[in-house]
Amino acid sequence: MANVRVLVSGATGKMGQHTINAVNRESHLDLVGGTCLTDSGTEIQLADGTSVPLSTNLGTLLDSTKPDVVIDFTNAHAVMANADMIISKGIHCVIGASGINSSELATLEQLQVKHGVGVAVIPMFAIGAVVLKKLASEASKFFDYVDIIEAHHEQKIDAPSGFAMDLARMLSETKEYDRNQVEVESIPNSRGGELNGVSIHSVRLPGRSAHHEIIFGAAGQTLSLKHDTLDRECYMPGVIQTVDYVCKNHSFVVGLENILGI
Repeated sequence: MANVRVLVSGATGKMGQHTINAVNRESHLDLVGGTCLTDSGTEIQLADGTSVPLSTNLGTLLDSTKPDVVIDFTNAHAVMANADMIISKGIHCVIGASGINSSELATLEQLQVKHGVGVAVIPMFAIGAVVLKKLASEASKFFDYVDIIEAHHEQKIDAPSGFAMDLARMLSETKEYDRNQVEVESIPNSRGGELNGVSIHSVRLPGRSAHHEIIFGAAGQTLSLKHDTLDRECYMPGVIQTVDYVCKNHSFVVGLENILGI
């Protein structure tokens, strides 16, 4: 059986570089190329001494390398145009870009149905974070107050994080939480953003990677659930499992938990 041909969009970014190495380590995957936003040469040099094409033009690279699946680690500004191009060519698509909204998810699902390929939108690839989401879902039944605190590096372009938004949507699917309304707010938005009573606080500092804490509150007690990402390498098992999933299951899926069966 032929290996799966993989192209990485956003290959020169931090997540893209880790993904390049992870794909290249897998014996059943063949890395065929990568894209970048600004001109960074014409080749990606791999650890084994070989190289693959690098280009700023996704369409041209898709036509020349003929991948089976594209892993997109660009950003929310570029991902929809990229996904339209990728899916319309009958290529499976794994999207790790942050900040995709519900309307865009609906558009991606329509594209998947039309073209019959596998499409996965994964706000968080860390398996521990997916376990956090499951635990939070169970805990939410017993609490009426909840805050989310998320922290990332200072160069992250969106706030809240895509995973924090995913958590807030999940927590508020079946209930609306109580949220105290302060009488005096000396600095606007001191209580953070809100989604159906879920407060979200975003921290952006150097030295951070990805950190999410969910704090539930009830009379006389709190429950805190927390996940810390210490190195981007922790995302790679989830990335590889998602690639395998979309190639075998030509369906639309959101969230790593729906791939792992958590």
